[in-house]
Amino acid sequence: MSIPNIITLGRIMLVPIIVWAIVSSQMEVAFAAFLIAGISDAVDGFLAKRFNMTSELGALLDPLADKALLVSIYMALGIWGAIPRWIVILVVSRDIMIVAAVIVSWLFDRPVEMKPSMVSKLNTVAQVAFAALVLAALAFGFKPAPYDIILMGLVTIFTLSSVSLYLVEWLRHMSTIEAK
Repeated sequence: MSIPNIITLGRIMLVPIIVWAIVSSQMEVAFAAFLIAGISDAVDGFLAKRFNMTSELGALLDPLADKALLVSIYMALGIWGAIPRWIVILVVSRDIMIVAAVIVSWLFDRPVEMKPSMVSKLNTVAQVAFAALVLAALAFGFKPAPYDIILMGLVTIFTLSSVSLYLVEWLRHMSTIEAK
């Protein structure tokens, strides 16, 4: 168990705290915990790369932590009414489709290597920025317009683009399966 993996586990443990804070209208706490989660993501990545502490466990845990954090925050903010439900459905559906494709690949004994594309990385940045802006606006009582609309547009474009690219790549990968 390396230091980056411990930090990543800590980020996963922040997820229920952030969700609790949102549903309890403790937006300052939610924003602060989200900020800590974001900083911890940067720190564990830096440590893993800089000090050669990468591991298979870390390669699985880090994206899991990111997904758990973003999906949970989007769902909580959507239920709370702070963001439109359609954006929640879009973000969550993308992740469900990707996880389902990976599971189907494993079931067919054709595991697919998941490497995040540049569009996927931009999608994550846009999703994090939008969530951070909404949480900050709720915590500190300011109007996020027009930046919320701009970020929501970027989340929409990058989410649709990344799921499309993953789907095309997955279909290409799976089309090599021979019928029995």
